[in-house]
Amino acid sequence: MSVERIQQQFRDSAATTLEALETLSIPIAAAIDTLFTALANGNRILTCGNGGAATSAQQFAAKLVSHHERERPGLPAIALTTSSSMLTATANADAFEQIFSKQVRALGQAGDVLLAISTSGNSANVLAAIEAAHEREMTVIALTSKDGGQVNHLLAETDIQICIPAGRTARIQEVQLLTIHCLCDGIDAMLLGDD
Repeated sequence: MSVERIQQQFRDSAATTLEALETLSIPIAAAIDTLFTALANGNRILTCGNGGAATSAQQFAAKLVSHHERERPGLPAIALTTSSSMLTATANADAFEQIFSKQVRALGQAGDVLLAISTSGNSANVLAAIEAAHEREMTVIALTSKDGGQVNHLLAETDIQICIPAGRTARIQEVQLLTIHCLCDGIDAMLLGDD
């Protein structure tokens, strides 16, 4: 393995992160405000995504329920990606496109927030979850990339899109994780004060 190839991965990651810094700071700050307001009002955060985005969704929910970097009481967050029984039952009985939307309709309440993660912005089950969230009068925070895909056509004026300016999946997922960390840190700072 070439050391230069490995070093190029680090350079590419750093360049993508720095480009994202310029474009994502404002929507991430808006997302933090939205999440904090929902939590302060006793609402919950639901989150979903496929593949690597499912991992990001689960990590976000885990950090809210447990903690990020500082100890605090748990916050109500549910990753809609974690129950294999729920996912397979819905996919088998209904359709794979409904694995998240059925859960949003069952669990979501007005004032809750859906963090919908889709690298392409075109995942049918994430799009269906966004539609279900709007039916339940929830706010949507969409974490996408490139041009935002079909998610662009579903978002309401009160929703927030965090669109990562990258084309390679590995770079997108790295910035997704950094975004998740920023959201968790921002919520903690609003709850506990600056560290």
